Amino acid sequence: MDTRKPLDAGAAAAMASLCLIWALQQIVLKATAAEFAPLLQIALRSGIAAALVWLLMLARRERPSLADGNWRAGLAVGLLFALEFLLLGEAVRRTSASHLVVLLYTAPIFAALGLHWRLPEERLRPAQWLGILLSFSGIALTFFSRTGASSGALRGAASSMLWGDALAVLAGLAWGATTVLVRCTRLARAPATQTLLYQLAAAFVLLLAAAIALGQTRFSATPLAWSVLAFQSLIISFASYLAWFGLLRRYLASQLGTFSFMTPLSGIVLGAWLLGEAIEPAFLGGAALVLAGIVLVSGHAWLGRRIRAVMTRPQI
Repeated sequence: MDTRKPLDAGAAAAMASLCLIWALQQIVLKATAAEFAPLLQIALRSGIAAALVWLLMLARRERPSLADGNWRAGLAVGLLFALEFLLLGEAVRRTSASHLVVLLYTAPIFAALGLHWRLPEERLRPAQWLGILLSFSGIALTFFSRTGASSGALRGAASSMLWGDALAVLAGLAWGATTVLVRCTRLARAPATQTLLYQLAAAFVLLLAAAIALGQTRFSATPLAWSVLAFQSLIISFASYLAWFGLLRRYLASQLGTFSFMTPLSGIVLGAWLLGEAIEPAFLGGAALVLAGIVLVSGHAWLGRRIRAVMTRPQI
């Protein structure tokens, strides 16, 4: 029997904190790309975080074993995780941080679709289907808003950004598939540290190889670069992902996205504020549709309770 429960106040607060941290992740990758190649940055942070998770498992006396059969699902999850960040590393070189964070965080939409077909308790409601329609409409608006560039230079820049946006959506799809795989395999009952270790170890090995193969090994040993590596390794890849998998084991996956709209919203604001990125009106409209869709898909139960509470409130 599945003992996962709906979101409570503690889970909501944890998700709000994680969303802000994850929005900063994209900003940092974009801001430091000139001196620290994004793909190398992700690979190194994954390796450092994997070592930290291993030490934590030793301290807790957790001994992963090949005999438990989790390694097969772990390998698949690790490959998906590495694919997500390979796509992300390429996308960050082509599109803006605000576009990147909005399109990457379509992941709850893809996760909800996958879980709908696999788990009875995660079946989509009519309001959630409306949310999915809104989100895909927002993605389409974001893409089509840049097809009218006239001059060669503008057309080339728009084409590069369009490709970056497409990679960001594919990264979101890979993330959503990872969530579905974790929920529908033996990893759903495995310790969060074990699942995270599979992902980080695979990401380190595969992304480091990809960074070398693609010539993305640029690293300037400045205080900023070292600080970024520490932030990405300790806060992003170790603490935040460990907290995410802990939540995934305790709460319904489709409802964990209730506050996920805060990540792309924070990313848009931080991108404009810290990076000086221009926010196109069409993109803003598309982002609004995506965010509305995420809220409907992930927060439909909460919204339903709020609406019923208002409708049944005694009139004075």
